[in-house]
Amino acid sequence: MPNDPRASFSNTPLTPCTGVCRLDGRGYCLGCQRSMGEIARWGSMPDTERLYLMRVVLPTRKAS
Repeated sequence: MPNDPRASFSNTPLTPCTGVCRLDGRGYCLGCQRSMGEIARWGSMPDTERLYLMRVVLPTRKAS
């Protein structure tokens, strides 16, 4: 629906936050795998950077 107010949010990446907000020994959040710097900048990051982090960087960190 073109006038659906939710439509403007359909392309905005959601946060990877899982509500588990504690840092591991490497300095990454145990829940989302973001660094403190990434968490702090998340709201001002371009969508392309958010998507890259969510699709490429964070899954790699979780696997290691």
